[in-house]
Amino acid sequence: MATTWFEIENFDGEINFNLWQVRMMAILVQTGLKKEVLMEKTSSALWKRLGTLYATKFLTNCLVLKECLFMFRMSEGELLRDHISQFITLLNGLKNVEVHIDDEDQR
Repeated sequence: MATTWFEIENFDGEINFNLWQVRMMAILVQTGLKKEVLMEKTSSALWKRLGTLYATKFLTNCLVLKECLFMFRMSEGELLRDHISQFITLLNGLKNVEVHIDDEDQR
């Protein structure tokens, strides 16, 4: 499976919205996601829909995520809030592929 990478600046209110919108639509069309994005009414519904379409639940993905969790360590000089954010992201990734993590393992 090939991966395609698109770079587009975040819309921050400073750049030209019309140009940004055209670029975003072009990316959505190229990736075949335009229909998915336009049919959902909320961002929450969109994320849920994309998750059901593309979140992989294969054993290898689960194992890689578990390995990342168990090898997860705080780097010297890293901010605690960044470390906690990364930890929660790992837990959410495991939750998305329906892997249950015991409370004991989350400590």
